[in-house]
Amino acid sequence: MAPLQFPQILEDPLRNRGTAFTAEQRRVLGLDGLLPPAIETLEQQVTRSYEVFRRRGTDLDKYVNLRTLQDTNIVLYYRLLIDHLEEVLPIVYTPTVGLACQRFHRIFRRPRGLTLSYPMRDRLPELLRNRRQKDVDVIVVTDGERILGLGDQGAGGLGIPIGKLALYTAIGGLDPGRTLPIVLDVGTNNQERIDDPGYLGWRHERIAGQEYDDFVEQFVLAVEQELPDTLVQWEDFASHNARPILDRYRDRICTFNDDIQGTAAVALGALIGAVKVAGTPLTEQRIVMLGAGSAAIGVADEIRQAMVDEGLSEDDARRRFWVVDIDGLLTKGRAGLSDAQEVYAREDAAELADAPLADVVRAVRPTALIGLSTARGAFTEGVVREMAAHVERPIVLPLSNPTNRSEADPRDLMRWTGGRVLTATGSPFPQVEYEGRTMRVAQSNNVYVFPAVGMGVVAAQAARVTDPMMRAAARAVGALSPALTDPHGALLPPIGELRAVSDHVALAVASAAVADGVAPHRSDDDLRERIRRARWTPEYRD
Repeated sequence: MAPLQFPQILEDPLRNRGTAFTAEQRRVLGLDGLLPPAIETLEQQVTRSYEVFRRRGTDLDKYVNLRTLQDTNIVLYYRLLIDHLEEVLPIVYTPTVGLACQRFHRIFRRPRGLTLSYPMRDRLPELLRNRRQKDVDVIVVTDGERILGLGDQGAGGLGIPIGKLALYTAIGGLDPGRTLPIVLDVGTNNQERIDDPGYLGWRHERIAGQEYDDFVEQFVLAVEQELPDTLVQWEDFASHNARPILDRYRDRICTFNDDIQGTAAVALGALIGAVKVAGTPLTEQRIVMLGAGSAAIGVADEIRQAMVDEGLSEDDARRRFWVVDIDGLLTKGRAGLSDAQEVYAREDAAELADAPLADVVRAVRPTALIGLSTARGAFTEGVVREMAAHVERPIVLPLSNPTNRSEADPRDLMRWTGGRVLTATGSPFPQVEYEGRTMRVAQSNNVYVFPAVGMGVVAAQAARVTDPMMRAAARAVGALSPALTDPHGALLPPIGELRAVSDHVALAVASAAVADGVAPHRSDDDLRERIRRARWTPEYRD
C-alpha cells in the first residue's frame, strides 16, 4: 500500500499508532501538533487503554469502548485483547456480543465490514469490491436470523462476524487486514426492529424460499468471482437454512458452518476428555440430546462419526443416541422431521414416542446428557439426580448460550451429583466451590476450534474444509483436557492458554487437510513452520 499522510494515517486503524508515533515519524508525516507531545510505547498504551476499559460501567459500555479502539488502532486493540483475553472474551464475544447485536443501531459509530442488502442483489460483486481490504483469507457471514439464543436481529447481526473475526486474530493469529465480516441483510421478522425508527437495516419482512436461496447463490457467485480462494464461515443462520446452505456449497467453495461443525467439534473435544476420565469408551456411551436444531444435530453427527471411526457400525453408532426436542423424543413416524433429524428418530422406543426429557432419562439411563435447546433450566434437579443414580461420573454438557438460556447452572450440577459431574457449558460461568474444592468450569466455546480451523486452512492452503479436518480439531482439543491428569480438573484448557491451544489444533487441521487430499502435500514440520510464519502479532512495524 502507498504511504499515507495526515489525515488518512490517523484514520486508518491498520496503520495508526496514535501516541506511539516517534518524533521522526511525526515530523515526516506532518503529525506534529496533532498528537499530544508524549511518545508512548505499545505497553504504555495498553496500560492506559485497559484502565479506561475497566472504568466503563456496564458490559455494553465496555464493548463499545473496545469497538472504538478496534476502529482506531488495530495493533493496540489486539494487544489489549491478548494481554487480557480471559477478561475481555465475554465482552468481545458471547454473551455481550448478543446484546451488542440487539443494540447495534444504537451503538453504531463507524462502518466495519460489508452489509449486502437484498435491494442491491444485482450489484453484489461491486459491493464486494468496495471492501477496505484487497486480499482476504477469511469471511464470516451471517443473515442475522438466529443470533445466539436471541432470535432475529436483522442487519444488527453484523456484530457476530465482527466478534468472530476478532478472535480469528487474537487467538488464531490471522492477519486482521485479511479478514472480512459480512451480513446478508434480507430483512427481519423482528417487529421490534421494524418499528424502531433508529433501525439501520432494510426495513422489510425477511425474504424466504426461492428468493432467499437465489440471493445466497448470488452472494456465493460474487465471492467466487472476487475472492475465489477465501474461506467462508457461515454463522448464526436459522436451522431451516443453515444445513441446506452448508450441504449446497461445502463441495463447491472452501467453507464450513460454525454453529453446526464448530459447535460439534468443541463438544466432541469436551466429550473425549470426559469419557477418558469416566473410564467408559466413547463407543459405549448412551447419549441423550436435548434439542434437535442444526447445532444439536451437528453435534450428534460429529460424535456419531467419531464412534464409527473407533469401530462401531453406522447403525450401532446411531443407536447410541436419543434426541429430544420441544415435542419429546424423536421417533419414527413423527411428521415434519428433516432428513438430518430422521437419522436419530428411534424405531425401537414406541413406548417413549414423543416422551419428555425426564421420561427418556429414566428409561435410557444415559451416561451423557447434552443440551442445545436454549431452554433455560431444562436439566432439572429431578432429571440430573435420576441420571446420576445410575452413573459413577455423569457427563452433563449444557451448551446453550447466552448464559440465561443455559440448561443448567454448574453449581447445581455439582450439588445434585455429589461433586461427581463432568461438565462444560456453552456460556461462561464462574468457578464452583464444592466441599472445599475450587473448580474451574470449562466453557465449551467454539473459540477452541474456529480460529484454529482458519489458521490451519490458510497455512495448508486447503481448498475445502472436510469432516475429518473438524474431527482432527476435536481430538486435538480433547487431548489437551486438564481432566486427563486431574480427575477434578476442567474438561477444556483455560481461556488464557487459547493461543497455544490454537497452534496445536491448527496443525492437526492442516495435517488432516493434507491427509484428506484437499491441500498440497507437506510434512508436519513444514506445516508447523507455515503456521508460525502466518501468525500475525500485534506490534508496530516500520
